[in-house]
Amino acid sequence: MIFRLLGPLTVSGAPAPGGPRVRALLALLLLDAGRTVTTGRLVDGVYGTEPPAGAANALQSQVSRLRRVLPEGVSVEHSPAGYRLTGTGPEDVDALRFEHLAREGALAGAAGDPVRAARLLREALGLWQGPALADVREFPYADGQAARLEALRLDALEACAEARLASGEDPAPLVRELAEAAATHPLRERLRALQIRALAGAGRQAEALAAYEEVRGALAEELGADPSPELAAAHLAVLRGEGPAGAAVRDAARGPVGEPAREPVREPVREAAREPARGAVGEGVRDAVRGPAPGRPVREPARDPLRASVRPARLPAPLTEFVGREAERERLGALLAAAAVRLVTLVGPGGAGKTRLALEAAGRAGGEAVFVDLGAVGRGEAAGAFARALGVRDTAAPDRLAQSLADRPVLLVVDNCEHVIAETAPLVRELLAACPSLRVLATSREALGITGESLLPLGALAPLAAEELFVRRGAAALPGFTGHPRVAEVCAALDGLPLAVELAAARLRTLTVDELADRLGDRFRLLSRGDRTAPERHRTLAAVVEWSWSLLTEEERTLAARLAVFRGGATAEAAARVCGVERADAEDVLASLTEKSLVERVPDGSAGGGRYRMLETVRAYAADRLPADDPAPASHTAYYLGLARTADPELRGAAQLDWLARLDAEDADLRAALRRATPADGLRLVAALTPYWWLRGLRGQVSGLAAELLERVEAEGGDGFLHDDGLGEEYALCVLASRLRDERRVERARGLLTHRDEPLRQPFTAFLWATSVGPEARLPVPDDAWSRALDQVGRGHLALGRGEEEAARTCLAEALEGFRALGERWGTATALEGLAALSDEPLPLLAEALALFESLGVAEDVVDLLLRRAVRHETAGEPEAAAADRARATETARRAGLPQPA
Repeated sequence: MIFRLLGPLTVSGAPAPGGPRVRALLALLLLDAGRTVTTGRLVDGVYGTEPPAGAANALQSQVSRLRRVLPEGVSVEHSPAGYRLTGTGPEDVDALRFEHLAREGALAGAAGDPVRAARLLREALGLWQGPALADVREFPYADGQAARLEALRLDALEACAEARLASGEDPAPLVRELAEAAATHPLRERLRALQIRALAGAGRQAEALAAYEEVRGALAEELGADPSPELAAAHLAVLRGEGPAGAAVRDAARGPVGEPAREPVREPVREAAREPARGAVGEGVRDAVRGPAPGRPVREPARDPLRASVRPARLPAPLTEFVGREAERERLGALLAAAAVRLVTLVGPGGAGKTRLALEAAGRAGGEAVFVDLGAVGRGEAAGAFARALGVRDTAAPDRLAQSLADRPVLLVVDNCEHVIAETAPLVRELLAACPSLRVLATSREALGITGESLLPLGALAPLAAEELFVRRGAAALPGFTGHPRVAEVCAALDGLPLAVELAAARLRTLTVDELADRLGDRFRLLSRGDRTAPERHRTLAAVVEWSWSLLTEEERTLAARLAVFRGGATAEAAARVCGVERADAEDVLASLTEKSLVERVPDGSAGGGRYRMLETVRAYAADRLPADDPAPASHTAYYLGLARTADPELRGAAQLDWLARLDAEDADLRAALRRATPADGLRLVAALTPYWWLRGLRGQVSGLAAELLERVEAEGGDGFLHDDGLGEEYALCVLASRLRDERRVERARGLLTHRDEPLRQPFTAFLWATSVGPEARLPVPDDAWSRALDQVGRGHLALGRGEEEAARTCLAEALEGFRALGERWGTATALEGLAALSDEPLPLLAEALALFESLGVAEDVVDLLLRRAVRHETAGEPEAAAADRARATETARRAGLPQPA
């Protein structure tokens, strides 16, 4: 680990440098390593509720100090969205590594692999070296985050104990570990049940029974509650002599093996009783369960004339088990537990599971919670919905709502705010200001925009979670369904949106998974049947998107429909050009669409501030609303043809890597433009992209696109079309890209290349023709610096093949000098490779060439060079180095999908 948060804060093994605020800033950024943290959240975390004047500038000063003390290669990147640690990721931070290992261990246990689960969970727990965030606990964010991590640690400890018992491991060492944990958490029932099971497994039945009596008595004395089913089952198993009491306990808590986990039934009085008593409210709960403390009279509940005879709206009981979103659930729990956080808003597109997560978190938070459903209300009706939920008679006066909430530690769950946000936001702000004990958890497709609001964005489920959700809901629709190889494909095509996944799984009643996957091109018709009792906006996939679309302005709808022509997202500059608006106007509308969860902004580390992309479901809906005569598709093709032509010469110079990275980001849209282009523009685009495809090793991936274009070109009409538009060279490059062994096309291309007066426009043409078809002396090669250097490489290799070593060395040295002057890596590496064949000390030259090929990501060249170097090692009597290079070549080929080297 480079960074440790689970104990003293350290960087590369040493105490974290800098003052307290620098360390607090570092820890806060590390908790989201690899992701952008908003400026507002950092200011709140470092300065609390009373930040200094000019807090943003003060934060920037702290960031500057932090940059100076970070390890080499690690820095802090600023963008309009906030700050992000670069040069490091979750794998370098012990807390994030712990969460990953704990999650993987829990999944392994659930999958029936206790040995792997125990190993992963042991590794996770071994990362702890003390209390979490111990060095920054005085800062506002730390208590909530530390509590969240400690809760995860206890969960991992219990899961690890479960796995160790299930794997048949000697329980004696576990007895000691669980005893220490139980001493700190004597009323944690799962922990105590595991302790009883471990004692029984170690043959210490009397101590197991005594432990049960101890915890049973403590529950009755402290909480007035009976033991949970899991604890009671562990006790019963000891009495029956069932060894570690595994099966009985497991079945009581989770159902028999092979059945889905059962959520424990929540008893309102029992759940309330388990909450620590606090003040008058806590005493009231305790009195309700056990009666008053000796000598204290029973208090009658005060009658509030403002309350209606109806009770406040309780949380709706979920109809299905909670799947996925464990990380978001824990983060939300930490936010709700933090004293400084009073308003949390879950934001995300329709169908992301905001309501389900809110109910799950609210149910876990304990205490009084009231559910306010705004989904069915119209404008001007929000206050009435609040009043009905709270059981208040007078719906016209917000001050009466505040009066009903005064001095009540209530969590208000306000659902579906987006369509009445203009009236909901001021009302929530007024209630929070008037009621110090009130907390609000809102769900919306855009933020409420209130000072102090903490946002938790929800997007797609993680792939494994989406697949698990599909399988579970699929099993409900089709008993016996346990999975299918194409489930991952279906979930990915549906963007991992929980509602879309559930709608698709429900179709298993009438369709196979293969049929589902094949018909997702018409997703809105396919997923047009849902829960009849669900709100109308959640019954079909189209209704989910239509609800958000209806809340847009006409300007937003127009740009969103045009944005649908992009397949891989767009920068603000590209969106402005293609959509036909000014850059500033495009940025404003894109920001609004992002706030309304129709578009998501993905930081990419560029100076342009990232890319804007639509979920595929939203993109498909928006594309259906683009008029047939809209200019956006043609503008998209023109923009990407221009981009490719601009990039072409840059790929043969010092900016090669930067332009390769830019084209990587635009690859999906470059291919979309190629599919949409006219035959003539398609050929021009192929010619401009040829160097990119060669340098990135993408020739095999685009051969199908090139073959399709050739068919369209030939349907356009013969050599005349190509001669008239001067596209003979472009046609030849398309033939080469198609990789088809079609002699008719090859001869046609040869004629178009050789019967021309002007030099070739694309310097790669002669090289590719020579390597793919054979040398052609009649090709008019261009006279630029790169082509001259490449010509010297060719001459050098020919001389080398004839045994003319001195001539070869001269040519290759001149080529190397030319490529180095240009800063071009591929040519430099090619020249170095040739010179290595002539050198008595070839290994340094091969190492440099290999590093250059690897920087370009040219897998074929990397594999070839590793094999050549392995031969050199063998010749030098270095079998271990040779074996390492061969193994590395094999792994590189495997990852790139290349044939395995012999």
